[in-house]
Amino acid sequence: MEEVMKIGDKVSGTISGVQPYGVFVNLNNGEQGLIHISELKHGFVSNIDSNYMVGDKVNVVVMGIDEYNGKISLSIRALDKRKIGRPILHKHFWTNYKNKIGYKTIQRQKDGWINEAMTAISKEKQKK
Repeated sequence: MEEVMKIGDKVSGTISGVQPYGVFVNLNNGEQGLIHISELKHGFVSNIDSNYMVGDKVNVVVMGIDEYNGKISLSIRALDKRKIGRPILHKHFWTNYKNKIGYKTIQRQKDGWINEAMTAISKEKQKK
């Protein structure tokens, strides 16, 4: 019995087509998938035609399987375990978490927003 392919599986196949937006791969199980250009490698892909050729063997990871149309999304980039870019030296929070104010700023504004909305609604009703 043939095993069903699932997201996260590492599979291999042969490149069957190269387009400006990605690379088509015939998988060894008879299925066909697409490696979007953003999933080919980390960073900018300068010349997809010279780096990926029809007939080349590739190892890929299954990133997604559309249950309605059967399209399979693949990635070569997901196989690259190197740490890319500089390490995060500190976390930057976009909130003022040290003040522990939670939703108080929204709470202060909420009544005003409700009054504005209700005024706008009544003006619309009066126009009709």
